[in-house]
Amino acid sequence: MKIAVIGATGLVGREMLTVLEEFGFADHTIIAAASARSAGSSLPFAGRQLTVLTVDEAIAQRPDYAIFSAGAEASRQYAPRFVEQGTTVIDNSSAWRKDPSIPLVVPEINIAAATQAIKQSGNRAIIVANPNCSTIQMVLALSPLQREYGIRRIVVATYQSITGTGLKAIRQLEAEEGGTPCADPAYVNPIHRNLFPHGGDFLPNGYTTEEQKLIDETRKIFADPSIEVSPTVVRVPVVGGHSEAVNVELRRDYNLADVRRLLEQTPGVVLQDDPSANLYPMPVTAHHRNEVFVGRLRPDPSQPRTLNLWIVADNIRKGAATNAIQIMQHLLKP
Repeated sequence: MKIAVIGATGLVGREMLTVLEEFGFADHTIIAAASARSAGSSLPFAGRQLTVLTVDEAIAQRPDYAIFSAGAEASRQYAPRFVEQGTTVIDNSSAWRKDPSIPLVVPEINIAAATQAIKQSGNRAIIVANPNCSTIQMVLALSPLQREYGIRRIVVATYQSITGTGLKAIRQLEAEEGGTPCADPAYVNPIHRNLFPHGGDFLPNGYTTEEQKLIDETRKIFADPSIEVSPTVVRVPVVGGHSEAVNVELRRDYNLADVRRLLEQTPGVVLQDDPSANLYPMPVTAHHRNEVFVGRLRPDPSQPRTLNLWIVADNIRKGAATNAIQIMQHLLKP
């Protein structure tokens, strides 16, 4: 099988190569592609070096799957061309997420949306959208609650790692930590010893694009447009992953012991909830892990049928690379 990674030289693209190796794809033909300026360079993979191709060269290779992490503009330009020649695309950008004809998938929740789309296409190649990193971890942790009780409203504040902005943000933090000016900063504001409530671009409604994704994508993945979502996105000087303080109002009464049991039984979720032992999710322990970690479970004393949770995941792993490759794994199953 041929698998192409588009945007392979970026932070997520490199992690995709790592996850492909870890998930047992080292013996397949892996095609690394990026922009023309990176073509001809090499990337390590499974003890060998991959020569980076242009995207046009990758299309000519006719891969079975193309996993994109090259930005929305590149995805809109190249993903349809891959599909035309029989390649199924799993796209990590925002390009296709809101398209009602494109499945938006967290495989533990709704892989059926992708398999159904393939059937409807006559078993031809399709595009599958990978959700935003902050959405993935939140909906996976909340998915058993949605199934068991139904969700009426979510209030979420995210504490998002600078890695969500890419290598440029990491270089800015490192420069600021070293006390040197950053020649090409990712953020207008300093990030070292600081945080700011600004992720993406501000919209006319006062919310940011990152916040709007949490609203739109949650409803699409759960197939429930009635769910109310009130998000605030905050960027923090952390490398290991995203954290979220989530307040969720359910449609039916819950029992906290049952909620714990449901979370413990949910694939891809790890319950870390023993405050007496100082056990709760943290980015430093979620780093390089593929699971979503949940803790600080407690009833909301101000509101009936409402629960507080703290959710942490490595945004480059489960929030991007791992989720995309898990989608491919599920599509490969007979």
